[in-house]
Amino acid sequence: MNQTQLRNIAIIAHVDHGKTTLVDAMLKQTKTFATHQKENQATTIMDSNELEREKGVTILSKNTAVFWRDYKINILDTPGHADFSGEVERVLNMADGCILLVDAAEGVLSQTRFVLRLALELGLIPIVLINKVDRKDQQVKLVEKEIGDLFLELATQDWQLNFPILYGRGIEGIVGTQLAENKDYSQTIINSTNLDPLFQTIVETIPAPDGDSAAPLQLQVNSLDWDQHKGRIAIGRIFQGTIKKGQTIKLLHTNGKETKGTIVYLYNHFGLDRKEVGEASAGEIVAVAGLADTGIGDTIADPEHPVALPAIIITEPTVKIQLMINTSPFSGQEAEFSTARQLRSRLDKELETNVGLRLLLGTSSESMTIVGRGELHLAILIETMRREGYEFALSRPEVVLKEQAGQTTEPWEYVTIDVPEKHTGTITAGMARRRGQLKNMRQTKVGVRFEYEISTANLIGYRNELLTATSGEGVVHNIFLEYRPLSEQAEFHRGGAMIAHETGIVTAYALEKAQQRGTLFVDPGDKVYASQVVGIQKRPEDMTMNVVKGKKLTNFRAASADTLIVLAPGWKPSLEQFLTLIGEHEVLEVTPKSLRLRSLS
Repeated sequence: MNQTQLRNIAIIAHVDHGKTTLVDAMLKQTKTFATHQKENQATTIMDSNELEREKGVTILSKNTAVFWRDYKINILDTPGHADFSGEVERVLNMADGCILLVDAAEGVLSQTRFVLRLALELGLIPIVLINKVDRKDQQVKLVEKEIGDLFLELATQDWQLNFPILYGRGIEGIVGTQLAENKDYSQTIINSTNLDPLFQTIVETIPAPDGDSAAPLQLQVNSLDWDQHKGRIAIGRIFQGTIKKGQTIKLLHTNGKETKGTIVYLYNHFGLDRKEVGEASAGEIVAVAGLADTGIGDTIADPEHPVALPAIIITEPTVKIQLMINTSPFSGQEAEFSTARQLRSRLDKELETNVGLRLLLGTSSESMTIVGRGELHLAILIETMRREGYEFALSRPEVVLKEQAGQTTEPWEYVTIDVPEKHTGTITAGMARRRGQLKNMRQTKVGVRFEYEISTANLIGYRNELLTATSGEGVVHNIFLEYRPLSEQAEFHRGGAMIAHETGIVTAYALEKAQQRGTLFVDPGDKVYASQVVGIQKRPEDMTMNVVKGKKLTNFRAASADTLIVLAPGWKPSLEQFLTLIGEHEVLEVTPKSLRLRSLS
């Protein structure tokens, strides 16, 4: 395709500001799908991962392409959650420009700042789209001011301050430049009924990609995929030169190793599909197959003029957790894969594509330490593995400490919390207990927004605490800030563990008295083993109890005695909740069917 008619853009934003919904509309309005295809009626088309649909967040960056008039627009849909910012970092260098999406009610949040900083540092041309202007709590004027202040703070060149601003209703597929306020304070876009103004702005604002098609080949691998028949597929942008099917190339690995290979298959992106092509030139984003040991960051180069592209810089992960084989009495009963070799093999495979993950040696030959960007980042990997049939045990999460300038340092986070005004006291008290430093506090149309700086160690577990304290009305977002000297650790009192005394089937008779001591994780009929943590009690010390004890049988029958037992349902914490409940001498047993806490003391 003519290089002047090509555009490469990334869509960046904070989580839940509407990136994936906007891409849906772009795909549909450019008639990427035939009338009969199911995608025309689908939503969140790009979120194909099962966990993405369940949690409502984009986890993996993805690329697609649409045709608008005579232009081809390659679109990179990136995650908005801070824990998956490694996905953003590795794909932004494939783009020449970006669409910064900001919610008209929520405004600039922590990840908005992070992704914009990355984009501006890479020299991407920005377009600002204020989305969801039809919300009744929209505050477009204030959000415009916040965005302007953010650009003044982060811009590295004067020209980056000259950006177009558009307004959108992404779920309806409408973007325009003029608004009218309704009686309910929502805004209506009055000069558009579709996405044409957005496409026009992309074509006029974002430059065509640089690169000489006649120069020696340079293609950097930014993503990996797998095909059952064709093997590993490397995805990346051609920075210069032309690549052809059947061409001999030299693969320049990030570790300095060089190997020769052949482009067996070459694909270009059209909508959600890949179509095989004979060749592609500078500026295109392509997929190639036939190179078995390709890694992210590697350069596919001309064998006669092999020059590597600069390495992809990824922010180091900050939270670690030890993963070990499961040695509980129930081990091997619910999983297909449970040996140290199988676990190590699976994690090695994950490292090939999960750029924000690190794998370190554990405390024994049967354990290893995984290091990620946050609790959710690790929880997604753990949940994926258990769904694939793996079984293992986990220690409690800890932060990664560093030695800098002769002193121990720890990671700190920038946190944004939005709550209704009635919960103001809950936030200030909770963050004071966790040693958070208040940086800003202001009224919003629906409540109060707090901005804190806090050490990662003191923040772990706060998300679940906030949801409980505010009955689900509180929203918290955080982003890595920097490493600072080790600070005072907040003290958390989870409560003592209620530990099963023996193996057996839980009875209602035994639980009737146990439930008066604290919160239980089990119900009558559940199978438990000795040393399993079956609940959390109100006092700080651990206690052992018999939850499989049955009522002694006698020759006398008490009328209706058994029917008077009233039990509250057992609490079944999610994986993320369990990770914050693991005590110092406990591990979390993870199987495809169960999550169990086990005491090691």
